[in-house]
Parts: sequence; structure tokens; C-alpha cells
Amino acid sequence: MADTLKKGSRVTGGERDRLAAELRRKYDSGASIRTLADSTGRSYGFVHRILTESGATLRGRGGATRGRARQQQQPQAQQPQAQQPQAQQPQPAGQPQP
Repeated sequence: MADTLKKGSRVTGGERDRLAAELRRKYDSGASIRTLADSTGRSYGFVHRILTESGATLRGRGGATRGRARQQQQPQAQQPQAQQPQAQQPQPAGQPQP
């Protein structure tokens, strides 16, 4: 099968099955979806859909994540130090202390 498909052409039946098997094999070997899309001349969404239909287990995104997961990934030395407890503010006379 040719590596590059005609842009916008429908891929159905046996040709789709062969393409799905080839893309899945390359993806399982470490190729990214974006690389596969570039090499076949298809969109990222098309390759993602074909891989999903073929039953491939998609990898998570690379790079930094947001929020709690990112904070947990940082080494302890880089995390901010715990703040020291602040001294209590004096209360005006006549008001009970909490």
C-alpha cells in the first residue's frame, strides 16, 4: 500500500483494515499520531479515529501537565517550603480569643 493516500479519498473495506493494521503496528512501535498523520497525508483526527477503531491503546500526552499531577511530579527540593505559622494578632480589649 502506498504510504501517502490521496487527500480526501475515502478509505473503506479491506483497504481501511490494512491501513488500520499498518498504522497500529507503527503506533505500537512508538510512532506518534502526528507522525503517522504526516506520513499518510491524512489528518490527526483521521489517524486517531482509525487507531481507536482498531482497538489500539492510545498513549497519554507528553509534556507538562496541569494542577495536582504536575505538583506531585516535581522533586521535593523544588516544591515551595511550608510557611511558618504566623504570630497571632493582638485582639482588641474586651473581645474573647478564638
